[in-house]
Amino acid sequence: MSDEPSYSDPSPIFDSLDIDLVVKVLAHTAFSPFFTFFIPIFYLFLGAKVTDSVVVISGVYYVAISFFWFFKWYSRLYRNQGNLLFGPGRFDWGEQIVVITGGSSGIGELLANTLAVRNVNVVVLDVNPIQTENYNISYYKCDVSKWEEVEAVSKQIIEEIGQPTVLVNNAGVVQGKLILDLSPEDVKQTFNVNTLAHFWTLKAFLPGMIEAKSGHIFTMSSVMGLVGSAQMTDYCASKAALVLLNESLRYELDKRYKCPQIRTTLITPGHVLTPLFSTTKLPTWPLFKFLAPSLHPVTVVKSIIAAMDEQHSQTLMMPFYTQFAPFMPILPSFLRDLFQWMSGADYAMQSFVKVSGRRPEEGPVDTQSPRESLAKKEF
Repeated sequence: MSDEPSYSDPSPIFDSLDIDLVVKVLAHTAFSPFFTFFIPIFYLFLGAKVTDSVVVISGVYYVAISFFWFFKWYSRLYRNQGNLLFGPGRFDWGEQIVVITGGSSGIGELLANTLAVRNVNVVVLDVNPIQTENYNISYYKCDVSKWEEVEAVSKQIIEEIGQPTVLVNNAGVVQGKLILDLSPEDVKQTFNVNTLAHFWTLKAFLPGMIEAKSGHIFTMSSVMGLVGSAQMTDYCASKAALVLLNESLRYELDKRYKCPQIRTTLITPGHVLTPLFSTTKLPTWPLFKFLAPSLHPVTVVKSIIAAMDEQHSQTLMMPFYTQFAPFMPILPSFLRDLFQWMSGADYAMQSFVKVSGRRPEEGPVDTQSPRESLAKKEF
């Protein structure tokens, strides 16, 4: 076994077929209570007896599947302190004011434009202006890593537009350096943007939500906040902090502020095809693309919008493989290292070029870089 995973040309066969599609199909067939309910009935109609093993086994399977979905449903109901008979009221998109940090590119930009089409008042906080023609989008220049700027801009937003009802903490930056190559400025920028900015926006906008006893807070973490990776020490640590920030915030809202109506959603996506990680090098062999597909921004945006509409606190883990990430630390070390090697994560950043969030002293991106040329072609 070599130290680095092998790479090969991508196969078009696997471009639209991946484990997520398979799981989705199975969830509506072999693992669906509605579908499995008819299996024992089918055998009974064929003349089998109730005591026949095929009927008993299929019946037990149906009961097991039903219990699984029941406990999943009840867990969600309990977490959101919902009603057994009635769901949340209709979500009025036209009455929402959604604040999106880092909304001028990538996921944030697509989310802002998509919500604007739904007649939502969208407020984008970013150091760079968003390129859009949607009149429902208001841009405020703000470095969300600085409390003074967030405090001043938040007061301006509340005065000019109104109290935000949804906060999407999406801003992020990645350095892509080995720990000894990170400068103090690199580390500070990573944690200021990826972690501390969440605290500043919460301090600015959460009081209004608590007063209204309504709102929804989205925390954009990453699967890299659940598992570690070489050349990502600062990024992984900053995203890991958000996982417990979201959990602690949930308990504070429920127990101390007595505002369970304010929803919290944690998002832990895998690799997303945005400029932020456009110069990473992932394995391209078919099995990897099948098991660990890269996400298109539209997939993440659709999940966020669906979560807004459902009005439930939840954790969005995508694609499917990310749901196993929390269990990685408890695996035997040889299995943990095997999966790490298969993912190619420890070598994905070797040719990384920082495209987004460059500081003035870092200068412009080298447009002659082969990796940068590739990024421009892809995005």
